[in-house]
Formats: sequence, structure tokens, C-alpha cells
Amino acid sequence: MLLFTSLLSSVVFGLSISSTIATSQEPLALNPSCNTFDPRAYPMSAARCTALNRATSESTTIALEYVNVNPSANRTLLLVHGWPSLWSTWSNQIKHFEKDYNLIVPNLRGFGGSTHPGDVQSSGTMADMVSDLTCVLEHASVQHKVVCVGHDWGAQVCWEAARMRPDLFEAVAGAVLPYLAAAGPLIPVENLSVLFPGLTYNIFFEKRTNEAAAELDTSIRRSLRAALRSASSPPPPAFLTSSTSFLDAWSDFEEIPPVPFMSPEEEDYMVEQYSMQGFGKTLQFYTHGNRLGSWSFDRAQGNFSIPQPALYIMPTNDPVADWEKILVLAGSPSFFSQLRIEPMDTHHWPQLEDPHVFNLILQDWLNHLPSNSV
Repeated sequence: MLLFTSLLSSVVFGLSISSTIATSQEPLALNPSCNTFDPRAYPMSAARCTALNRATSESTTIALEYVNVNPSANRTLLLVHGWPSLWSTWSNQIKHFEKDYNLIVPNLRGFGGSTHPGDVQSSGTMADMVSDLTCVLEHASVQHKVVCVGHDWGAQVCWEAARMRPDLFEAVAGAVLPYLAAAGPLIPVENLSVLFPGLTYNIFFEKRTNEAAAELDTSIRRSLRAALRSASSPPPPAFLTSSTSFLDAWSDFEEIPPVPFMSPEEEDYMVEQYSMQGFGKTLQFYTHGNRLGSWSFDRAQGNFSIPQPALYIMPTNDPVADWEKILVLAGSPSFFSQLRIEPMDTHHWPQLEDPHVFNLILQDWLNHLPSNSV
């Protein structure tokens, strides 16, 4: 789940995107997949990467865990999760693409067994995340350009990776969060929640980060179940609309139903992984220091365009926000020269809620990419 950094006020609501949507012309056969996914069956590697703690101005080394599947394949997909997620929330894509692609699937800094430099307020910018990804790719000995595929905050990481490092990323795909360029002003979170009430929880995460982490850590399973909902098993209407609590909307539920698109074993794995460090450092995406740092870095670079082939998968039934309106307000398509937009009728987790359609869209787009180059 996420908060966008800047909007272009010159773009108005209501612009139709139907003319920009490219649809598949021929049906594609999807690889058969197993009914269950066992995250423990995939061995983890760990890259040791340099990171800066801006609170202390100290350089440190962090360990970034990742799964590396089919490393001999000709094309590499780097799958980047969002919040509250892990590498394992790409389960359906791993099962579908693992025979044909090299898949590198990390836990971002502060998630699961991937460590953090220690400063949640300002040491988790987009540039930091992109640096982490390049470190992982180097550790994995990837010798060619890769395709970055991100969900939620991971989408913004991938957009920025493509923008910052076209020498490393040949194409980019993002689900949920459209590209949010720093071409406009940095918008206060309070202003955003007026337009999109489902973003109000961002105020809690930004203004009271430690309190938010404590609430989430009280019951990790309950927190994960609250966030990981679907159209078939939605959250209460008031969820995400409080600036003082993430879980208050669930107060009438003694027990929140299990995550609807995970097996009990996958949910247990998520709880186990989040129990290692808690939620605290994962809230780096929401803090003012990191938002300002990301925006300032991009502004200083002065280049906001993404020339590579790009795919945006947009959920149309997400309680977090109306992503079509955000796409229009942010003027996202104007920063691309090769953008394909595909809507999906899901809540916030299209790769988990409707993996068949998600994988078909992604596979068709990948099939039309030019041959990868070093």
C-alpha cells in the first residue's frame, strides 16, 4: 500500500485511458501450476550491500535476501514487492515464469531477513532501494539487462530503477502504483487524503511512525490479515480512513478472516518472516524524510522520462485509491514513450487475486519485447 509523491496540477480529472489500453490479440496458454506454493522450498541467497544511515551519517553493510530461480535463462525478471509484502507474494508469478525466465526475487531492506541501516525516517529512499537492487543483481552475477516488475511500492521502485539506470533495466512493469514523477511539487499527505480517503492511514504512518509500528507488531497475523484482503473478502468500509490507527476499523472482529489468496502455510510464512524484525523499518516508504529525500534526488537529476518499454497493470476496484484518477492527475503516461496500460478488476493485490489474468497480461507484454541486450 502506498502514497504518491507528487501530482501535476495542470492535468484534470476524468480523462479516459481507454485509447491507451493495449489488449492481447491472441489467446495465450498459461503454464500449469501447482495448487500450493511452498516458500521454504526456495533457497535464499544474501547479498552484502553498502547502505547509509542518514541519522548518524555512518556507512554500514546490510544483508539483502533474495531467491534466484533458473539463473541460466536468457532473460531475467526482477520481481519487487510492496507493503506489507515479501518476496513470496510473487508466488503465482514464480510458478508460472520459473521455467522460461531467470527470476530474482528479493526481500527489500527491512523486510523479513533483509536488514536495514537502522534509520526508518530517512534511510529508505527510492535511490536507496535502486542501489539495493543493483547490488543484488551484481551478487547474482547477472550479465545482461533485466526487466523490473514491481507491485505497490515495488512498482515505484521499479519505475525509478528504469529511470535512473537504463543501462541495467531493459523494460519495466508496475502493478497498482503508476509512475509518480517528481516533476511537480511534493504534496503533503494531508492534502492527498482529502482527494483519496483510503490514503488517510498514511498520515498515521508518517506522523506517528513508532506508534504505528507498535500497533502493527501487537499481532502480526492480525495486521497482515487486515491488509491482505480481496474483492471477494473485503475489509470494512472504514478501513484505511483513520489518521490515528491502522486497525481500528477491524475492532468489531474478534478474529480477522484468513488471507483469502494464501494457503495457511503461506500465511504462516508471512507471519514468521515479519516476526523477525517487526513492521518498524518497513514503514520507511511513508516517512516524510524518505519522501522528501526521494523527491529531492529526482529533482536534482532533472530527468523524469522512462524511454524503455513499460507496462502498467491498474486495479479498478481498489479501496486504497482510484488509480485511474491518480494516473490522470500525475500525468504519468506523458513520461513514457512505450507505455501499455492494462486494467484489472481486482482490489489491491492483482497478482494474487487473479493470477491467471495477471500472468497472461505480463506474459503477452514480455513476448512482445525485443531481444534482450547486454
